[in-house]
Amino acid sequence: MNTADLGLPVAVPSTALFTDQYELTMLQAALRSGTADRRSVFEVFTRRLPEGRRYGVVAGTGRVLDAVENFRFDETILGFLRERGILDTRTLDWLAGYRFRGDIWGYPEGEVYFPGSPIMRVEGTFAEAVLLETVILSILNHDSAVAAAASRMAVAAGDRPLIEMGARRTHELAAVAAARSAYVGGFHSTSDLAAGFRYNIPTVGTSAHSFTLLHDSERDAFQAQVDSLGSGTTLLVDTFDVAEAVRTAVEVAGPGLGAVRIDSGDLLLLAHRVRQQLDELGAHDTKIVVTSDLDEYAIASLAAAPVDAYGVGTQLVTGSGHPTASMVYKLVARADNDAPDAPLRPVAKKSMGGKASLGGRKWAARRLDEHGVAEAEVVGTGPVPPELADRLLPVPLVRGGEVVAREPLDAARERHIAARGGLPMSAMQLSRGEAVLPTESA
Repeated sequence: MNTADLGLPVAVPSTALFTDQYELTMLQAALRSGTADRRSVFEVFTRRLPEGRRYGVVAGTGRVLDAVENFRFDETILGFLRERGILDTRTLDWLAGYRFRGDIWGYPEGEVYFPGSPIMRVEGTFAEAVLLETVILSILNHDSAVAAAASRMAVAAGDRPLIEMGARRTHELAAVAAARSAYVGGFHSTSDLAAGFRYNIPTVGTSAHSFTLLHDSERDAFQAQVDSLGSGTTLLVDTFDVAEAVRTAVEVAGPGLGAVRIDSGDLLLLAHRVRQQLDELGAHDTKIVVTSDLDEYAIASLAAAPVDAYGVGTQLVTGSGHPTASMVYKLVARADNDAPDAPLRPVAKKSMGGKASLGGRKWAARRLDEHGVAEAEVVGTGPVPPELADRLLPVPLVRGGEVVAREPLDAARERHIAARGGLPMSAMQLSRGEAVLPTESA
């Protein structure tokens, strides 16, 4: 079963209250002024990447589609809004029949993006599109931040597998979303069973210090684990003395021991010592898994160590220092009246402090050099140049209110690997730098 294809809700019957109050009060004012039905275009973009990042990763698109489908105002929700006196009767009646019936375009999940990239475009009446602002930004900002951190960690890890282990370091629902985003960004598995159930991500588990401490001796703990799970299990060897634990682990499980995990200490030094010890004991195929507050820099520092897999928690689920992608949702075009065929005209925010926006419905394409490597993100509002027509990035996600782009999570993961591979080599550097591609206007 691939639950990613089922359009599961976020774990509540409706996503309609995953919003800010002013979205609903603006709707009420628009209904009163007669502007609610004006055709409108909103775009999601970021003005800048987090400091030092060279590319962003689009993640959460599939969750956005689920959220849009489940954005419904049932009687319980309407009763809450009525009791609080937040909205008038006319607006409540309008919300009772709310369904998003517009169109959504966007960069497909797993694609990379840059400052100014029109990551998602929502088209419909002002009333139906404005309500989706907060839930869309909530999902994309969180998931893209985690996916970007995961991507950098995957680059640092090379061919070595990465295990997502951050469930205990964040909100329980955010943990599931983080595991999903980490998988898109290049992680191979998760310890979080809810993520495995909901999104069909491979799940793994090792052992806890508490299990060792529960027993009268480390040997007893290892024996109990091997008796239950087999010699292919992963034994935790840093509760007391690492060298003694490794010796005991091989004595108990034999040279066919699956893996040992090191969760503290000088990981570089310990990995070399443990590898040598395992080989001397004949456990040549026993793998070494390291954990302990890893980030992309720590993973890169272990590149020369005999490590077989990394487990990452806190730094991953918090975006490795950048827990949001700073995306915004701005009105960029709207009609002057509510006629369905009324022409759209560009609108834009003019603001001090770098918060201005660019009006007009945008297209985006990635220009390649003669070697097939990306050299610029081209964004425009007019006709698409013929040479870029087959390089357009946004794809239809929702048409007439119907989702048209739901896909298995593996497709987004594979897309990201391909998109990252098409960037200049400097994109893979962990040192601080500017966006690897310039954003050009056309």
